Amino acid sequence: MSQNITFMEAVKACFNKYADFNGRSPRAEYWYFALFNAVICLVLYCLAAYVANFFIYIYYIYALAVLVPGIAVGIRRMHDIGRSGWWILISLVPLIGSIWFIVLAALPSQLGPNKYGPNPYGQNSILDR
Repeated sequence: MSQNITFMEAVKACFNKYADFNGRSPRAEYWYFALFNAVICLVLYCLAAYVANFFIYIYYIYALAVLVPGIAVGIRRMHDIGRSGWWILISLVPLIGSIWFIVLAALPSQLGPNKYGPNPYGQNSILDR
């Protein structure tokens, strides 16, 4: 992965690793994918509310389609900070869990390799710090 990942490269990487729960994902990849999904869902939801109810079905289909890659990139993000992928379940705890997961997802990558694989930006990269 390049050191300067763009928005589209991050989204493409998440869809290419659709159900890959192994390895690591840097902050940029996770947050760009989250932003992409938030914008698409907001647009579809607004279209459903103000244009036609038909769009709510497209919204639900899209939400189901990105469920697996969203979970996968969340797990890889936890791997990148050196935690087990099971930490994504913390977001199921009402209010506090979601806030804690956001804090975890915002932490910088561990430098060098960890037990989940090499640093996506390189061995000694501080780009993601």
